[in-house]
Amino acid sequence: MDLSKLLTPAAVRVLGQMTSKKRLFQELGEIASQAYGLTAATAIDGLQERESLGPTGVGNGIALPHARLVGMEKITGIFLRLEKPLDYESVDRQPVDLVFCLLAPKDSGVDHLKALALVSRTMRDAGTCAKLRANSDPSKLYAILTEAKAPAAA
Repeated sequence: MDLSKLLTPAAVRVLGQMTSKKRLFQELGEIASQAYGLTAATAIDGLQERESLGPTGVGNGIALPHARLVGMEKITGIFLRLEKPLDYESVDRQPVDLVFCLLAPKDSGVDHLKALALVSRTMRDAGTCAKLRANSDPSKLYAILTEAKAPAAA
C-alpha cells in the first residue's frame, strides 16, 4: 500500500487559518464531500466521535484525525497544510500545521490500521515534513507525499 492509493490531488490543500478543531473538521468534511462524494456531516461526525476518545495530535506539529464510516467503499485520505498552526490539544501541547486525515469503511479492520501506520511512518519522517512545510502548492505537496517512501516499520 502506498499513499497514492489513499490520496487524490483534489484532497490536498493549503489553508490560511483555522479558528478551532471543530472548524478544521468541518473543512475536512467539505473536502471529503468534494473529493470523494461522502456526506460532509457523516465525515464530521465520525471525526468528532473518534476525537472524543482521545486527541489525534501526535506531536511535532502533526495531527492524524481518522474515522471509520458507514457507507464508504475504500480508505481515503485528505492532507492539509495550515499556514497558521492550530491549537489542537496534541500530546506534546504544540500547535498543528500538518494534518493527514484518514476516512475508512466501518468494517475495514486491519486495512485501516495498515493505512494509519503508513501515514504515521510517513509523517514521522523529518525530511518529508520539512519539504511539506516549505511548499504551498497543493500539487507539489501531493507529489511529496506520494513519492515519499515511508521507513519500514520497526
